[in-house]
Amino acid sequence: MSNLKYSVGIDVSKNDFHCCLSVIDTEQLVKVKSSHRFSNTVAGFKLFMDWVERGLKERLPVFYVMEATGVYHEQLAWYLHGRELQISILLPNKARKYLQANGAKSKNDRIDAKGLAQIAAEKRLELWVPPSKLLYELRCHTRQHQNLNEMCTSINNQMEAIRHSHFQARDIVKQLEKTVKLLERQIGEMEKSIEGLINSDVVLNSHYKHISVIKGIGLLSFAVIAAETNGFALFKDAASLVSYAGYDVVENQSGKHVGRTKISKKGNSRIRRILHMPALCAVREDQPQFQNLYERVYHRTGIKMKGYVAVQKKLLVMAYYLWKNNRSYDPRFNIKKIIAPENSGATHDKTPEGIFH
Repeated sequence: MSNLKYSVGIDVSKNDFHCCLSVIDTEQLVKVKSSHRFSNTVAGFKLFMDWVERGLKERLPVFYVMEATGVYHEQLAWYLHGRELQISILLPNKARKYLQANGAKSKNDRIDAKGLAQIAAEKRLELWVPPSKLLYELRCHTRQHQNLNEMCTSINNQMEAIRHSHFQARDIVKQLEKTVKLLERQIGEMEKSIEGLINSDVVLNSHYKHISVIKGIGLLSFAVIAAETNGFALFKDAASLVSYAGYDVVENQSGKHVGRTKISKKGNSRIRRILHMPALCAVREDQPQFQNLYERVYHRTGIKMKGYVAVQKKLLVMAYYLWKNNRSYDPRFNIKKIIAPENSGATHDKTPEGIFH
């Protein structure tokens, strides 16, 4: 019996992080070697690395895994990546479900770190690919744009309620009107900043020109898709992208029971939010691929929104293939020509059968 690899599970919070060093052997038995807690600072990171090195008794691969906890995990993730270590970042719900399936009933930082170490030891996880500085900055701008829009909508709803109430406080309405004007000005500033970021990079601007040919996808929708997917660098195929955005179909069927079939919505909600209006525009502009898809789904289900959601999914997958193949959109789009161009000799990502039908 010999050991195969080390795994380090890290549960990060605002001020500190718990970590657990484990090892798995050829009999698939995971043993905890040590556990500790460090401060979530650069000094704590250095002590953490010293602790890991002291715990490594054999020359084996070492894998680090942590949960995506807001922004608190980012500094440690970048620190480990800068040292060229193998790191994976999991969504919290994925790690929680895995631990529950293994019989975990209690939850605290120490138990979570141990569970993450077990996941890294037992499974082959995708390594974390950090976003480029430009796309990270673009993501900050698009998310701020969304936050400002949501605040503006909330205040407008508040003013509408006051105007229709029996007793109206005019001083409050004036104050709210000033706040709305300020937010609208800031929204405009964010849109100019987003445009400047896209125009500042030759490659990003080229992708924007190719994908924005699709009627409905504008500057903001393109920026959100590019920023939230890290330029599609995280995805090997369209199926993983669809799952990431929460467009994957979930069935509920067992024996004679046939439940409701729907999309999971367990993914990046910002992508689904920004694709709502482009889907409406794509269908209204009578682009053959999107118009035909909408009509087929609507006639089959009798629900308009299902047709629009299908168009949203198709817009996202279309953008993915145009980006990957550096092509401009053609309304008479033939996916087979993009996947295997004649006489090119190049290999391209394969499209799941029927994904555009």
